[in-house]
Amino acid sequence: YQRRVHGSLAEVDRGIRDVLQLDEIFDCKPAIMRAFQAAKNVAKSTNTAHHNDDYVERIEFRLLLVYLQQYFELYQMFSAIDTSGDRRVNIEEFTAMVPQLQAWGATHITDAQSAFDEIDTDHGGMILFDEFAHWALSQHLKLADHSE
Repeated sequence: YQRRVHGSLAEVDRGIRDVLQLDEIFDCKPAIMRAFQAAKNVAKSTNTAHHNDDYVERIEFRLLLVYLQQYFELYQMFSAIDTSGDRRVNIEEFTAMVPQLQAWGATHITDAQSAFDEIDTDHGGMILFDEFAHWALSQHLKLADHSE
């Protein structure tokens, strides 16, 4: 950020890789992108000298860190469900993970197909991370303690 009061997605990405040296997190691009999108423009600046839509401003940086933690946790959940590793969840993967989703807090799921259809907002037949994250946040899902 070197004396500037804003940072781009590319700078956040590089900071995770080069400054924090978190290669495993650096590979979670969907989580980084969602966190950045959620944080930017939370506190709109009246300074129009730069493109506010493309940057997280200094006042939004702490919120970006909170969102990064939250979306990394959601990405861990999503990756656990996405057993094929193709960054898409099909109905079979989703159905197999309903007990785990319930453990994370989605206790209302009684019909896997109905829940799948609710999450698959673009009706593409697959749940993408963006769709899952939006749904998981609305359900207040929490990653279970992995002490087993």
